Amino acid sequence: MDWLLRNFCYPPIRLCPRYDVDQVSSPIKNLIHSYTSTHALTSAHSGKQPMSFNSRMKRALSGLAIATCLVGAIPAFSFAQGLPGLTLWGGVKREDNLNFRLDYGGRSGSWDRYRLRIPEKKMQLAVAQFAISYPDYYKGEFDPKRVEVLVKDKPVPLQEVNWNKENHMIEIFPVDPIPAGSRVEIQLSNVRNPSFGGMFYFNCQVLSPGDVPLLRYLGTWVISIT
Repeated sequence: MDWLLRNFCYPPIRLCPRYDVDQVSSPIKNLIHSYTSTHALTSAHSGKQPMSFNSRMKRALSGLAIATCLVGAIPAFSFAQGLPGLTLWGGVKREDNLNFRLDYGGRSGSWDRYRLRIPEKKMQLAVAQFAISYPDYYKGEFDPKRVEVLVKDKPVPLQEVNWNKENHMIEIFPVDPIPAGSRVEIQLSNVRNPSFGGMFYFNCQVLSPGDVPLLRYLGTWVISIT
């Protein structure tokens, strides 16, 4: 309990074994007294033996710490959804989180256009192939004929685009390798968003010309469908 209050209350509160209420700030003190008084009254009506003050205090402070965590997490999550590229819950490293835009709001079951962006600093080598993998629980649909690759806001000719449904991957082959240091945007138009919303990790892997024929991880787009 002492650990919970040190981490979730400000300023930090160090409680003695008897949980001295005088050390607790007024709003917290009021919540504790309200809770303990209500519980004592309920116990009296029901004929049950009232809990000791120490037990009631522990339960009240535990609930307060848990509520603080939940209230603090809700705005942080909402804020993160509106800012692509922000690390969520430590799932993707900040330096690997790629920016993106959903032109039509990312609504479940509707048509959309995904603008998946790769900054210049990530393009350390030329790229001959892009491979975008997505989780198997993403049930949206893609149109290989409506895929474009823009380099510095200009489309480049593509040799082939393959939607590998079985392996949950979109493979894109430009006619000429994309030069290193280029700002790239991959546009997926005519996308049918999945019927059920959620958060989906789209991983970007690339293959460089003359390199070992193994895909190299570049980063992740954390896409939220509502």
